Amino acid sequence: MSHRVPGAGRFPDRAAPGGELDRLVGDGARTVGAGAVWAVGDAGGTLGGGSHGVLGQGPYARLRPGPDTLYDLASLTKVVALWPCAGVLRQSGRLPLDEPLGRWWPPAAGHPTGEVTVRQLLAHTAGMLPYTRFEQLYGRDPAAIRAGVLAAPLHRPPGTAVEYTDRAAVLLAHLVEDLGGAPLDELAARWVWGPLGMTDTRYGPLDGALAARTAPTEYEAGAGTHLCGVVHDPSARLLGGVSGNAGAFSTARDLARFLTALLAPPPGAPWGEPWIDESLREHTGGLAPARGLSWLHAPGTDPAGGTFVHYGFTGTGFWVSRRLGRWALLLTNKVHYDRGIQQLTDLRNAFRRAVFGQASPPALIRVD
Repeated sequence: MSHRVPGAGRFPDRAAPGGELDRLVGDGARTVGAGAVWAVGDAGGTLGGGSHGVLGQGPYARLRPGPDTLYDLASLTKVVALWPCAGVLRQSGRLPLDEPLGRWWPPAAGHPTGEVTVRQLLAHTAGMLPYTRFEQLYGRDPAAIRAGVLAAPLHRPPGTAVEYTDRAAVLLAHLVEDLGGAPLDELAARWVWGPLGMTDTRYGPLDGALAARTAPTEYEAGAGTHLCGVVHDPSARLLGGVSGNAGAFSTARDLARFLTALLAPPPGAPWGEPWIDESLREHTGGLAPARGLSWLHAPGTDPAGGTFVHYGFTGTGFWVSRRLGRWALLLTNKVHYDRGIQQLTDLRNAFRRAVFGQASPPALIRVD
C-alpha cells in the first residue's frame, strides 16, 4: 500500500534510490557540510534510504557514512532509551504520571522537585531550571549531581509553561533506575534494544572496533582530538556516559527497527500499546509548543496529522506519524564542523516537508 503526502506522487517512488528524497538529502548534505544518512519507512519496515558525503575532516575524510555508521544520538537518547523504559514502568503500574513525586518517591520528598509529576517531566512542563551547569554547581561526582538536580529550586511553577530542559531527563532517569533496579543502559538493552534486535545500539564509550565505524563529533581541547565513541554532551559525560538526556549511540539500521516498532508494536512489548498511543498526543494542555510525552509535535505540520519529532544536538533527528503510517530519520554529525544550525534546520525542514507535508511555517523553538 502506498501513502500520500498532499501534492506529492507515490511515496515509495520518491523514496527510491536516486529519487526525490535522495537528491534532496544529497544536495542538503553538501550545503550543511556534514555527511548524512537518511531512511524512511512504514509499519512494514524501511521503504528507502541512502547516504551522502564523508564522515569528517582529516582521517575521517576517507570514510563515508552508511546504515551501519554509529552516531552519537545526543537528545534522541531521551526517546530511544529513557522514554520506552518509562513506558515499561508505566504499563506495569509502577510509574504514576500525575502524582507529585514527593508523595510516592522518597528521594524527592521535601525537595522542590517533589512538586512535579512524571507527565510534566516528559512534556517539559515541570518548571525545572533550563540550564545544567552541573560541574559548576555540583562538582564531578555523579551522585552529587543527581542530588543537586533533586534539590534544585524550580524555575517556574509546574504546569505553567513548556520549557525544554535536560534536567527533566536526568531526574526521570534517576527515578527509572531506582524503580527498575538497574542502570539505564542495562534497562534499555533488556527491555527495548535487545528484543527489537537493535544490536548496534548502546551507551558509550565505544571500543576500538565500534569506534572505527562511529561518526566523530566536536573537537575536544582536553583530549586533543575529535570525540569519537565518547558522548559529546558534557552533562552525560559527567554522569559516566549513561544519562537520560544523552549518551546513546545507534545506527540508521537500528533506528529503523525502533521507528517501525512505533507503528507496528511487537506483540507483548512491555512499552508498546497503550504507551505509544498515550505518548503520541498532546500533553501540554494548550501551552505552546505542543508536546507529547518526550516527543514534540513537528513544527510546520498539521497537528491533526499527528506527526512527532525529536532532534539531537549533534545533528540527528527522526519523525513519526501514526496517522500517515510513516516514519523518517536523518542522521548527521554537524557539530564535527561547527555549531551553526540554520543550514541543518533548512535541510531538516525540507526533508520533513517531502516526507510528511506542510501546513504552516515552522516555529523557532529549541527541540534538541
